Amino acid sequence: MLGRRTALAIGAAAVAGARGAAAQAWPSRPIRIIVPFGLGGSADVAGRFLQEPLQQAFGQPVVIENRPGAGGTIGADAVAKAAPDGHTLLLMSNTHTANETLLPNRPYVLMRDLSAVAFINVAHHVLVVHPSLGVNSVQELIAYCKANPGKLDYASSGPGTPYHVAGEVFRAMAGIEITHIPFRGSNEARTALIAGQVPMMFDAIPTMTEQARGGRVRALATTGPQRSPLLPDAPTVAEVLPGYEASIWLGLMAPAATPLPIRERIAAEVNRVMDLPATREAQQRAGALVNPMSVGAFDRFLREDITRQAEGIRIARITAN
Repeated sequence: MLGRRTALAIGAAAVAGARGAAAQAWPSRPIRIIVPFGLGGSADVAGRFLQEPLQQAFGQPVVIENRPGAGGTIGADAVAKAAPDGHTLLLMSNTHTANETLLPNRPYVLMRDLSAVAFINVAHHVLVVHPSLGVNSVQELIAYCKANPGKLDYASSGPGTPYHVAGEVFRAMAGIEITHIPFRGSNEARTALIAGQVPMMFDAIPTMTEQARGGRVRALATTGPQRSPLLPDAPTVAEVLPGYEASIWLGLMAPAATPLPIRERIAAEVNRVMDLPATREAQQRAGALVNPMSVGAFDRFLREDITRQAEGIRIARITAN
């Protein structure tokens, strides 16, 4: 019995040693961060912000690869199928936790085929309309929709994305009928809105602030619990619809079975960068907040958010289209 226990202990130590050696040898080639959304969106901006400090920390190039489409599932599936060696990461959002309920036929299961790495940030949205719509407030928008049921379309970056969920929860809480028009990414949706092809959307506050200041869109309200310092004159949606709140959060995941020591090294560096006073100040100016988490804490956060998203989708009767 003693011999068997000793052998098991030696075997466990050998496995731990091998994992430690793998982590020490990592990275041995460039690291790819797949962003499953288009250029210019919150996820793309976050990935490019982290690119340089991660290159410096790990001594290898960090390549940002945009793979938009299908509500973020194309890029997520590519990472789920990648080698679990820490050289391919997914820059994901609450799009992916919503998709666990909204897209039952997606080609992967989030918490089975991917593993938690690091939380990045969280930000709220802004509700914007094209000036030609002729509404100047949330109240006027709701009144217009009630007088013209089903006439108004709103754009989003795709089914299940935070901007889609924000629109559907708004629809349900306001008691109106509006039609979802999904695009391949925020950039395409934003372009359609500015061109007047679609009259309304929820989008990232920093991205739309300059468009609003230039008069190309009209910012009606932001979606946080307090007014945004970037758009201090814009009320919150909650001032009209009490309890309304919508946000987008971002994080990193890796293929399932990626060694924990590697994921912890990445998380430690992301947490260090995001927790720098200069980063916190820059993120706040951009309308985002940081909240460093351990790998285990982020894993729990993901599982809880899947449940939260499922409840919101049920209440708002959201369907992919």
